[in-house]
Amino acid sequence: MKSVYDRLRLMAALIAVVLLAGCQILPEERPALRGTGDLGLIIERASGSVLVVDTTEKAVLDRVEGLGNLSHASVVYSRDGRYGYVFGRDGGLTKVDLLTQTIERRIVQAGNSIGGAISQDGQYLAVSNYEPGGVRVFDSETLEQVADIPANYEGQDGETRQSKTVGLVDAPGNRFVFSLFDAGEIWVLDMKNSEPEVTRHEAGAQPYDALITGQGRWYVAGLFGEDGLSMVDLWNPEQGARHVLSDYGRDGERLPVYKMPHLEGWAIAGDRAFVPAVGGHEVLEVAMDSWDLAGRIPVHGQPVFVMASPTHRQIWVSFAHPNNDVVQVIDPQTSEIIRTLEPGEAVLHMEFSPRGETVWISARDSNRVTVYDTRTMEKITTLKAKKPSGIFFTSRAHRLGL
Repeated sequence: MKSVYDRLRLMAALIAVVLLAGCQILPEERPALRGTGDLGLIIERASGSVLVVDTTEKAVLDRVEGLGNLSHASVVYSRDGRYGYVFGRDGGLTKVDLLTQTIERRIVQAGNSIGGAISQDGQYLAVSNYEPGGVRVFDSETLEQVADIPANYEGQDGETRQSKTVGLVDAPGNRFVFSLFDAGEIWVLDMKNSEPEVTRHEAGAQPYDALITGQGRWYVAGLFGEDGLSMVDLWNPEQGARHVLSDYGRDGERLPVYKMPHLEGWAIAGDRAFVPAVGGHEVLEVAMDSWDLAGRIPVHGQPVFVMASPTHRQIWVSFAHPNNDVVQVIDPQTSEIIRTLEPGEAVLHMEFSPRGETVWISARDSNRVTVYDTRTMEKITTLKAKKPSGIFFTSRAHRLGL
């Protein structure tokens, strides 16, 4: 016969088993594990929010709010694709967790900023500022500032001023490259050591935007104050900047420029680049071996983005107001327009899925994003969004200059 003590011990053991069973997480209750390779963010510019989207399911997962002024917002990603860093026009820098769909951290680092970049090793974030000017660099984990690079230059009156900075991109070797709009210079910021190093190049009048080619060699800045482009060979930076494409710009009939084209939207297919003309209703073809103008393609309006699909078999073109309800597709082999689409009113941005089977197009005034099949160029679906603008997928985490 068991003692009272033994019976109490048995009862305690049974209670413990029951409690442990009650605390056990059943398989259907466990949070689903997933990667981030097919996720992305869509900017909702008017409401200070972003949509977290799934490019496989072609669906919106959630909305994250409280990101401030997103009127000219852009996004870069951590190396693992979990975090999106959103650069707001109000100087805000927000770290968004795509898995939890929440804000991890947020700071306001300046009064007016125009975009940013993440270093090759993913350690640093650089932000390009209009006010107060210059570039500031932050730790990507904590968002603590690690460097402040004032874009100082000497004005015509001999006074020292600080320039607005534009065209900020990442480059190989933990470098950032950017242009000084007011000073007419291109700076290369080297962050490989504890002390940042800056190399300066004369660029030309009022560089307004820039790009870096996919292999990280050529940094090309568009010039607002003169025709042509300024280019630095980052493999041979000691050669300085050189002026190319003197006939690129508002040559011939000088039409009003409703929106300056984004150079980051340049399309490179084969041995040619397809470039938006400034103020003209043309896409320009540029020979990549000589950087000479090789042809002109008449299009629907003033191009803003001219983007190549990941396969380089199609060139997709969006336009400035008042012709911004249309997107045209060019065959780079024939230089002919093969399709004209109408995704909605005020098309602002396009983004290809990681392997290019779809393209997502935002239409701000129609409050929607349309997803097209790039093979058939037929609409697959539309997603509701509040005044959508930029679309940024996590595949950007593994590409230079985006």
